[in-house]
Amino acid sequence: MNSKPISNTKPSIKYIDLFCGIGGFHQAFNKLENFNTECVFACDKDKHCRAIYTKNYTIPVDPDIKKIKPETIPALQQYDILCAGFPCQPFSNAGKKSTFKHHKGLLFDEIMRLVEHHKPKFMFLENVKHILKVGKTKEEQKQNPKKRGPVIDYVLKRLDDNGYRVQIFQMSPHEYGIPQQRERVYFVCVHKSIHKGKPVALTIPKTDVIHLENFVQQKKDIDPKYFATGDVLTALNAWEEMIKIFKVDEKISPTIMVSEFNKPYTDEEFLNLAQWRQDYITKNKPLYQKYKPQWDAWCKKHEKILKRREIYAKLEWQVGKIKENDSIFNYFIQLRQSGIRVKKSKYFPTLVAMTQTPIYGKEKRHITPRECARLQSFPDSFIMHEDDKQCYKQFGNSVNVENVYNVILSTLQEYAHVFV
Repeated sequence: MNSKPISNTKPSIKYIDLFCGIGGFHQAFNKLENFNTECVFACDKDKHCRAIYTKNYTIPVDPDIKKIKPETIPALQQYDILCAGFPCQPFSNAGKKSTFKHHKGLLFDEIMRLVEHHKPKFMFLENVKHILKVGKTKEEQKQNPKKRGPVIDYVLKRLDDNGYRVQIFQMSPHEYGIPQQRERVYFVCVHKSIHKGKPVALTIPKTDVIHLENFVQQKKDIDPKYFATGDVLTALNAWEEMIKIFKVDEKISPTIMVSEFNKPYTDEEFLNLAQWRQDYITKNKPLYQKYKPQWDAWCKKHEKILKRREIYAKLEWQVGKIKENDSIFNYFIQLRQSGIRVKKSKYFPTLVAMTQTPIYGKEKRHITPRECARLQSFPDSFIMHEDDKQCYKQFGNSVNVENVYNVILSTLQEYAHVFV
């Protein structure tokens, strides 16, 4: 299952797969029809990912990049390409934006430590788009939003100092016919000794045509355990009642925070609240006043579920104004820390490593691990972890195979002569 049949007529490529996860890069290399590709080394700290990687590709996976001594590992003496979807926690817009003060941020330096030992011809790196501006203050962002942040400057300088020309692609699967919005940054690093002096052009064109049915399993084949039940369904049904009360063209954003409707803050107490909370309370007030009798009756009727969990009392309606015959179940839904998030149904919300599995509103169910695999462009032949929680985490952390394949294929077509 690891590799394609070896052909003596095709050029051979050896690569290493760092922070390999479940092998998104590996899948992309296996898709290259005009090259014989071989993964000679893989590394990941997660034991569950290591097990799945080995099960699918029959390659042992090293557990700790920090303990790797490249001079003692034969596979690290000669390889053509280094791949790494290095950890994004320090850079993610959802994180603490702690840049390289966070210990995981330093893992980029571990990549460079290996690069300094053996300069590969190419490197393909992936991270969240926020890496381009993380480290900038709010004032700096306001004054010059296009200016790069200090983290990306650090990354690019280290790559340049080690002899690489870097081209950056910003991509999302939904731009290429895959129904998932997942904006990521891809770094194509070409060693200066072979760089042509011109940018790589992506081979696979963008498209806004999405066939959702190719990614969603048949309802009759879905295990009952994936359908929403209990408190989750109760909370969604409660909000469905309120959605039906709103008039057509009503604007119900930003986040509605029901628990704040009747809190008797003094002026001093209100000013001591976080600015975002002050803003939401202020913007929610006209909507509450307009439908006050309905809100009060609804809150009383559903008091038990609204108080069960804080997120049940918060609604992020990200699908525009209320439409005729609108329903919360017309869309994709995620239960996030910020509340019940409702998003447009053309494509799925970004898969994340946390247990925030999207709900397919039309069928009132969570998407399945196999659907997550498809949204990350893994084939149906891919062997998944037996535990759903691990599956969701692994696919949420993975690179998107089709996006990675596009970047790698385009680069290698431009530099095919290097491998002849």
